[in-house]
Amino acid sequence: MPGFDRSAQGHAQLGGTPLSKLLAESKQATPVFLYDLDAIAASTRALVLAFGATRHVVAYAVKANTAGSVVRAVVEAGGGADTVSGGELAVALGAGAPPDRIVMSGVAKLDWELDRAIAAGIRAIQLESVEEIARVAARAKAAGKRARVSVRVNPDVNIDSHAHIATGHDEAKFGIVRSDLGATWDTLAAHAAELELAGVSTHVGSMLATVGPYIESAQVVCDIARDWRARGAKLDFLDFGGGFGIDYGKGPVTPPADFAKASCALAEKAGHGDLCLIVEPGRALVASHGVLIARVVQEKRSSARRFCLVDAGMNDLIRPALYQARHRVEPLDRAPSPPAAQVVGPVCESADDFGLHELGDPLPELVVIRDVGAYGFTMGSAYNGRPLATEVFVRGGKVVHVSAARSVDAWVQSRLDA
Repeated sequence: MPGFDRSAQGHAQLGGTPLSKLLAESKQATPVFLYDLDAIAASTRALVLAFGATRHVVAYAVKANTAGSVVRAVVEAGGGADTVSGGELAVALGAGAPPDRIVMSGVAKLDWELDRAIAAGIRAIQLESVEEIARVAARAKAAGKRARVSVRVNPDVNIDSHAHIATGHDEAKFGIVRSDLGATWDTLAAHAAELELAGVSTHVGSMLATVGPYIESAQVVCDIARDWRARGAKLDFLDFGGGFGIDYGKGPVTPPADFAKASCALAEKAGHGDLCLIVEPGRALVASHGVLIARVVQEKRSSARRFCLVDAGMNDLIRPALYQARHRVEPLDRAPSPPAAQVVGPVCESADDFGLHELGDPLPELVVIRDVGAYGFTMGSAYNGRPLATEVFVRGGKVVHVSAARSVDAWVQSRLDA
């Protein structure tokens, strides 16, 4: 599979081409994100093929990386889209995702977002509360249509992950708890003219390293589907969610294909082999195939501590500050080696810290921050007056598209005009 690796000489590569060459070809200043579209497509195809003959939709979680080039790569490889806003839905549709391969989640969908989803005829709007049912029904009635919906269940399953990315426990804002499912069924029945119950869904959280918690959550969905089908519900699909983890450098995790195979086996065993299976991977398809190149501004010695100051900051990659996540930071044109240095950015926050990494001595001119294809640029900001970084898209080992950052002068003018 293409993606990030190193040459025999130690040069960091993307798609088999040295990153230094791609950076020069792009003619962009650092910090800059680069993505390997071939690797993203290959990851998608591998997961699609893992389902075998089972009807399925690999609904890419667009929030992970909203770039049109990335979404198109996923769609062209057979994927669909899991969206959580009207903006993401517009990107998915614009990138060619067929409506029947799109679902929309989110706990506080706005009326215009619901209207757009209903008008597009997507696979389903995921209901996240009993109270939301009447709102969706009202928008469908106003549009003169019958909207397809699914019920997102909160499975009350805890996972070993950061609190900010665990969504399946009983204190989370997501999904409908099982004690409210009776009211959910009755309310859906009262709005049967406006709403078609098409599926049952869940999402237990992110960075799952093993299949166990995922299947525990999926079992809840299967049990509810069995009960509702016995009552006459004509379900079309089961959505087991996403959250497949990646290796950020601590060691291998269970590959997405294993989650797919386990999902198929569970659905078949539970008597739902005739239903379509939907999964919602984001990180697993794109994270490993994106990097962030930063320039070393200078070294700083502070007593016994050695700092490496770089021009990328928490406004470019907030995951370390927000989740205490660790991304590998390595020299661009040589393999990592001691001594180590504390890599920090220019943002005026103590949290603007990427951790201790082996960068050698002297420090390199450029460093590469790995595994940033998910939740990097898409969570970026212009904090401290630092405009969003450039994005560079690579296919066949060559730059095929550049989404250039706004200049500092343009940002300044936008704030003066505000």
